[in-house]
Amino acid sequence: MPEKKTFPTPLNPRARAIIIGASGGIGAAVSRRLAQAGYTLALVDLNERALKSLSNEINQKSGETRASYYVHNVTEYDSVPDTLRRIIADLGGIDLFIYIAGVIHFPALDEYNFPEDHKMVEVNLLGAMAWLSQVAPLFKSMKAGQIVGVSSVAGERGRIGNPGYNASKAGFTAYLEALRNRLTRHGVNVITIKPGMVKTDMLTLPGAPRPMFAVTPEKAADLIWNAIHKRKQVAYVTGIWYWIMLVVRNIPSFIFRRLNF
Repeated sequence: MPEKKTFPTPLNPRARAIIIGASGGIGAAVSRRLAQAGYTLALVDLNERALKSLSNEINQKSGETRASYYVHNVTEYDSVPDTLRRIIADLGGIDLFIYIAGVIHFPALDEYNFPEDHKMVEVNLLGAMAWLSQVAPLFKSMKAGQIVGVSSVAGERGRIGNPGYNASKAGFTAYLEALRNRLTRHGVNVITIKPGMVKTDMLTLPGAPRPMFAVTPEKAADLIWNAIHKRKQVAYVTGIWYWIMLVVRNIPSFIFRRLNF
């Protein structure tokens, strides 16, 4: 059944969302899905060309200005407060915040690469903390709103294949849980999204693992929208990863350290 269109009124304004990491992959698919659901969007990313194209696509399809874009590097932490203020002034408020920005490097099993590990921690964790440390008190004062962080099943346990990426996502998952525990009592919902494999450019990088149960970004976006709509706390993309990670989390350490994944 087609989604029922709603029109904003002074008593029923259109919901507003900020998406950090919106230009491609899951971010672009989520942006399209939220536009379809009637949101006004602030699309934030470093790739200006991709942002402009996505914004134009959304606005042309909706027949009105539904999306605006903002070029921003999430590792420029000091610029976050001013960027957030500018976006909220343009949107007229905020109802939903999503952090999707992320990078990955697939090291060889004998590779120890601090520069790449540093980059992953900067983007995947510290960039998120820089934004959420500004967004969280804002939502707390509103006593409303939702925060969504796209983490990963890679944060469930330290695996042999990618220590730096595992650490960045484990840190993000723990940070989101702590925010949830702080903000739930103030009426703010915090959702941790844990994707498994999604068919994005990340799976084409050198050293990327063979895809297993991989889904399209559009399928991932539908599941993320469902988690937002139902105000879930944790959601796996897709559900099969819940069962896979349940097994992984419970493998005894003396066995787990011998595995090669």
